[in-house]
Amino acid sequence: MALDQELVFKEHPCFGPCKKNKGRIHLPVAPGCNIECKFCDRKINEDEQRPGVTSTVLEPEEASRFIDLALMQCPEITVVGIAGPGDTLATDRALRTFRLIKDKYPNLIKCMSTNGLLLDEKADEVSELVDTLTVTVNAVDPEIEAQINKRIIYHGKVYEGVEAAKILIHNQLSGIRKVAKAGTLVKVNTVLVPGVNDKHIEDVAATVKAAGALIYNIIPLIPQNEMKDFRAPSCEELYKAREEAEVHINVFRHCQHCRADACGVPGVYDIGAKLYQGRLFAKETFSHG
Repeated sequence: MALDQELVFKEHPCFGPCKKNKGRIHLPVAPGCNIECKFCDRKINEDEQRPGVTSTVLEPEEASRFIDLALMQCPEITVVGIAGPGDTLATDRALRTFRLIKDKYPNLIKCMSTNGLLLDEKADEVSELVDTLTVTVNAVDPEIEAQINKRIIYHGKVYEGVEAAKILIHNQLSGIRKVAKAGTLVKVNTVLVPGVNDKHIEDVAATVKAAGALIYNIIPLIPQNEMKDFRAPSCEELYKAREEAEVHINVFRHCQHCRADACGVPGVYDIGAKLYQGRLFAKETFSHG
C-alpha cells in the first residue's frame, strides 16, 4: 500500500522539511555498480562525507542487527534506506535486504537509491518492497549524458558513449513511470556539472516530472575521479538551477551529500562509522548532543 505523500514529507528527511528532527539509517549492502560515472569514486573509509563512501559493506543478513542497535541509539530514525556504496539494483543484495527486514519494521519508511539502469525491469519488485525511491538522472539528452557517464554494463555487455546514454535514459524514465504508477514516491537527483548539464536542468526537471517524479534534488558536483579538474558549481549557479527546475517540480534544497553508511539526523549528527565499526555499546556511553 502506497504511503501518504504528506506522511513522507513529515517523516522522511530527504523528501520533506523535517531534516532537523527526523533520522535515517543507510545500510551499506550494495558494493558493486553497473555504470561508470566520471565523477564517481567509491571508497571505504570513515572520513569523507559524500555518496559512494562507507566504512564497511554489510551482508543482507546482518542488516536487522544494525537497525536494532541504531534505533536504540537514535530514536529519531524514521527511515531505513539503501544507497550503495554502489548501485542497489546491480545485484540482488539490496532487494534481498528489504525482503529480510520489511515485516520486522513496519513503521519505518523503506527507501532506496538507484542509477535506474535496471529499474525498468525490476520496477514491480522495487514497488513491492520500497516506499520511496531516488533515481539519479543527470541528463535526458544522450549527448549530454555521454559527457557524464563513461559506460554501462547491461546484461553482460559493455556499452559506451551515446549508445550507453540512450539505454540508461530510456530505462530510467520507463522505470520511474512504472514505480510511480504503482504508488512509490519518486525523488530524482541530478549532479550539477558546470559547462556540461547546467543549461539542461529545466529539461531534466520537466521530463522526470512528466514521468511521475514527485520531488527533485540538484546536487553540486564534487570534483573527483575523471572530473577532478572540473569546478564545483557556485552558490549562484546552484540557486539558478533550482529556480529553473522549480518551474516544473518541487525542489528539495537540504541535501547533505550523505554517505552510504549514514546513520542519524542529517546535518545534526551521524554515528554511521561508529555503528558499523562496532564502537557503539550501551546508550549511556554515547551522546550526540
